Amino acid sequence: MMQDLNRTNDIPTQIKNPELVERRRRQIAQAAVKLFIKNGFHKTTTRQIAQATGFSIGSLYEYVASKEDILYLVCDSIHTDVERLVTDTMEKAGSGRDALAKVIREYFLVCDRMSDFILLIYQETRSLPPQWQKRVLENELRITGLFVEVLARIVETGDLPNLNEHSIELAAHNISVLGHMWTFRRWFFGRHYTIDDYIRMQTDYILSMCSRKNSG
Repeated sequence: MMQDLNRTNDIPTQIKNPELVERRRRQIAQAAVKLFIKNGFHKTTTRQIAQATGFSIGSLYEYVASKEDILYLVCDSIHTDVERLVTDTMEKAGSGRDALAKVIREYFLVCDRMSDFILLIYQETRSLPPQWQKRVLENELRITGLFVEVLARIVETGDLPNLNEHSIELAAHNISVLGHMWTFRRWFFGRHYTIDDYIRMQTDYILSMCSRKNSG
């Protein structure tokens, strides 16, 4: 998982080298996410995280101040990976409705691959202190903002002329949530559909919704 130090520089550290901090925090997040998924946040100890990372407890606390800091590092790493993959797709997708379909497909595939990680965020965010909860929500909104950007570009080309500012925002949130729905309902969907089936049906639904004429 990738890490953007600028989004985590409020976490206390005793180390003055920012590149070293970023590298070590990435290691901590990669080790911790596996333990959190396996054992849950509350049952995972900082000693277990340190051991999995190859650090002593003392060394671990040079880079974070608490287990909650580590949980936020994990959440931020997950969001960073999703944001990077969606952004890369946007840059290669071209324009028009096909571009939207490509972005939806890549985002849903990312949600499928990272289902356990996304579920972890939703289950454990409540364990974070308010300042980190706020950051997690901001990260979610930044990813939704990518879909707003894609939709706005398509509206400018005239391919989705019925969308206005408010319906663009609503459609963007729908895309975001429908990707997560595969995570929450995969216990059902997985028995009846492949991920490709799900993507095809939801893409048709989203494009149909975006093509409807606004009533007001």
